[in-house]
Amino acid sequence: MNQVNLNLKVLIAGLASLALSACALTDMTKTETSSQVFPHKVPKEKPNIPLSAAMERMFEYSAPRPQDSELYSQFAYTELQGFDYNGGDGTITRRDPTRPILHNGKYYIWYTKRDTIVPPVGAMNAEKATDKIPSTDWDLAELWYATSTDGLNWQEQAVAVPRPPAPHPGHRSVATPDILVWEGKYYLYYQAFNEPSGLKGDHSVIAVSWADSPEGPWHATHKVAVKPGKKGDWDQNLIHDPMPIVYNGKIYMYFKSTYNKWPDNRKNYHVAHGLAIAEHPLDEFKKHPLNPVINSGHETFYFPFKSGVAGLIIRDGIERNTVQYAKDGVNFNIESNISLPPIAGGPFTPDAFTNTKDGRGVTWGISHFKTFGETRPYHSRLVRFDCDLSQDVHMPEFKSPNIWWKPDVYFTNMGLSPNLKKKVIGASKQAAKASK
Repeated sequence: MNQVNLNLKVLIAGLASLALSACALTDMTKTETSSQVFPHKVPKEKPNIPLSAAMERMFEYSAPRPQDSELYSQFAYTELQGFDYNGGDGTITRRDPTRPILHNGKYYIWYTKRDTIVPPVGAMNAEKATDKIPSTDWDLAELWYATSTDGLNWQEQAVAVPRPPAPHPGHRSVATPDILVWEGKYYLYYQAFNEPSGLKGDHSVIAVSWADSPEGPWHATHKVAVKPGKKGDWDQNLIHDPMPIVYNGKIYMYFKSTYNKWPDNRKNYHVAHGLAIAEHPLDEFKKHPLNPVINSGHETFYFPFKSGVAGLIIRDGIERNTVQYAKDGVNFNIESNISLPPIAGGPFTPDAFTNTKDGRGVTWGISHFKTFGETRPYHSRLVRFDCDLSQDVHMPEFKSPNIWWKPDVYFTNMGLSPNLKKKVIGASKQAAKASK
């Protein structure tokens, strides 16, 4: 009996010890879990620990650092050679180039060219525009083309698409083209204006011309490829910046519109991008039901990348100056933030019209700067940009996340105007006086 009691006591003591050990282990595990911190060595995958919103977001990008992302780059610029600008007096402008294409050993670009007797009077003075006097830099314009063997030195050839006679779309101005190559034929899509820009806004539709050769001749269809939306829709007034690519066997046309603006609410205007799809270049494009597909950007460009579509989003909007990617060509997410991106860039993308399932990206293209000239009115000139948004090259020169400028750049280009300087310094003086 005594032996039985002794064994029972030993068993009870053992069970109690195990229970205490289990409790201690549980407490230790809780303590260790609650005190876990982000590791010094960045893991390849999101760790299974509590994370802040910022650190959660870091693992949503394709790479946690910009310099490791194929969709991050800095940009270098070179002014194109071979173009005359009439001494920079503002009467000649070239802007909004297409993406370059390579055909029979030559690169081709098409672009907006304005050659007028006087510089533009400005959008806010559009009522002063005439058949000879332009309102804006792209008013009274036509589409010209140039060729090159190296992408830097160009020879201007001739007008490709002139303004058609009234009442056809574009009889006031044709501008901002982009090119599509489809089944051996060439298609130019462009903004078509029937009134001076700024008169009621910047109202235009997208028109299309076609040719059997990049040399032309070009045949205007006098049809509207992408129409503005019905009254009350975000794109009710205008369709701008057409950019087609071939994706999923169809033509995906990305375009821009502005809304919440002109004439009664200009200060609150928004910019967004939509998508319209067609099965043939001369069909009317049908807009995607999820439009807008990009909530920001002004002169944006798109290109096939891997199995989806990438977009470089500049200016205007909460997500400006970003590179975004959509696996389905529709639902875009931010991949990187960029600085000083190309204005109205036309990227050289040989696979843009091949229906590729593995887009290779971009290393160069043509864009414009629009502030040439000593004083207003400025004019635009074509420039080349180089970058590394490509799967095929690795150029560390373009991957640094830092850009350093001399102080004069900040003081001269980003300094306070005399009026604003007076205002802010006055406010600082008042605050100092009130604190006594």
